[in-house]
Amino acid sequence: MTAAQPTAPEAASLATLSPQFAGDWIDALRLCCKDCQLKSLLKRSGLNLSDGQLTHRVTLDQIVRLYQIAAVETGDEMTGLWSRPVRPRALQHLLTTVREASTLPAALHRFSTFWNLLLDDYQVHLMEDSTGSGLQLVPQGTSTVQRFGHMLILKLAHGLLSWLAGYEVPVHAVHFAFDRPGFAQDYAVIFPAPVSFGAPCSSISFEAGSLGLPGRRSNAELNTFLARAPRDWIFTGFREHTQSLKVREFLYRSSWENCHLAETAQALSVTPRTLMRRLDAEETSFQAIKDGLRRDLAIRDLQSGLKSIEEISQDTGFSSAANFHRAFRRWTGAPPSAYKPPAA
Repeated sequence: MTAAQPTAPEAASLATLSPQFAGDWIDALRLCCKDCQLKSLLKRSGLNLSDGQLTHRVTLDQIVRLYQIAAVETGDEMTGLWSRPVRPRALQHLLTTVREASTLPAALHRFSTFWNLLLDDYQVHLMEDSTGSGLQLVPQGTSTVQRFGHMLILKLAHGLLSWLAGYEVPVHAVHFAFDRPGFAQDYAVIFPAPVSFGAPCSSISFEAGSLGLPGRRSNAELNTFLARAPRDWIFTGFREHTQSLKVREFLYRSSWENCHLAETAQALSVTPRTLMRRLDAEETSFQAIKDGLRRDLAIRDLQSGLKSIEEISQDTGFSSAANFHRAFRRWTGAPPSAYKPPAA
């Protein structure tokens, strides 16, 4: 019996992403959709544009819904992210191909060969040496880097390896061939490794010791992976994730309102000074993580429509609704009412 694909801890699945992160994808969808179709896709996914741009933070569920609708209705399983469409059933053929690999490095080779039959603007090069394996996106021209597209295909490689292995395969490093964006923290939600920017080519690498033997995946497991796409390839188990997400997960499962740095450090078996240094290296802080968790809990409850703003303000530790309003606008740039579902 093979091990089940791990699911993301609850605190990670609650995470929201900046509108700028998802905005790259919206720009790509404009190339394969008419304006009316794009508005319909977004509305059915729970998203809306203002002056042509997303203005609200995006949940992981919304990303999954948008992909599942757009991949079908545009006839492109990569939804406008590459220079030519990736036709329906391509992902199914990819899974069938990599499932037959005898080793995980062999699965990466099959992954690269598959995409090199489909992509014009990039070639996927297999990187192998004594230290490990990985993939590199090598441009075949001077087209502008599509940031969301590079993220999606590198994470697909990681997600497929993890699906085959039955556990989240540790990532050694991720590099992107574009400048560090203002929303760089969003990549920590996606990749269980440090992410760097401004590289000659986008790439993902895995240490040799982390690539064990693949399990045997049945047709039923393959169909489940397809039906849930892209959830199980973008949002894997997070067990080896960054220090900031480990802190976030601990806070979510604790009484986070009264939880301090010292007890969090103790729970993670490090000293407070070490924890502060590691969070600083990830360009965040204990308070920023706590505020991010409060923000995402509030967004979840606002979107559910089951609680009043007064109840949510109390649940997220504010003494008054007015204080909650001010903090929420500071966190998101919008009032809490903007995240409430429209009246029926």
